Amino acid sequence: MGILARPGPARDFTLDASDHLGHFAANTSMRQASLQTVRHLIDRLDASVKVGEVHAVTSQVKTALCDLIRANDLDIPERYVRPRNDRYARRLLFKNRELGYTAVVMTWGPGQKTALHDHAGLWCVEGVVTGQMNVTRFDLSETVGDRFRFVHVEEVKAGVGSSGALIPPYEYHVLANALPDTPSVTLHVYGGDMNECSIFEPHADGLWTRHPKTLDYDD
Repeated sequence: MGILARPGPARDFTLDASDHLGHFAANTSMRQASLQTVRHLIDRLDASVKVGEVHAVTSQVKTALCDLIRANDLDIPERYVRPRNDRYARRLLFKNRELGYTAVVMTWGPGQKTALHDHAGLWCVEGVVTGQMNVTRFDLSETVGDRFRFVHVEEVKAGVGSSGALIPPYEYHVLANALPDTPSVTLHVYGGDMNECSIFEPHADGLWTRHPKTLDYDD
């Protein structure tokens, strides 16, 4: 773009009842954002990804996002959090080519959501920066020819300071803004550049068909 008790970091979603808003720095360029207002975030992510083992990496990234968001210590420039009227917005905040991870800000207007989707085989950690999100998790239970059967696992309301991790093959979910009249903002850290994924369309017989989707970044 994110689940029962299998490998812990792949399916845990740490909840926080707080609904305070994060702080955003207005009129800041990408270079300034990378080197100043989110420098502490990048330092934490670099250290986490260098650990190497995927479960340890995602656990440390989750902790970093929770710590920074809950401490109101995550300054994302305003231009990265502007909502779109037609769909949720997806903007690249930072990419570390050497370590091979990306940090992406997504802004969700009222009523905006994803389809059921996978993460193209990449690990992902997602944190709620402002607002509240509905996270609906699914497990892939069966492949029937070129169609798929999913099991609904649970739906979680994730507030500010919540974070969750996905490690393939546990990588299927639907994300939606839970607020009826206010945008929500999430920060996603991927173990690569997620420029494509698969989305799934449900049918009356309970099976789903898969469609490829190209993912672009907004300005």
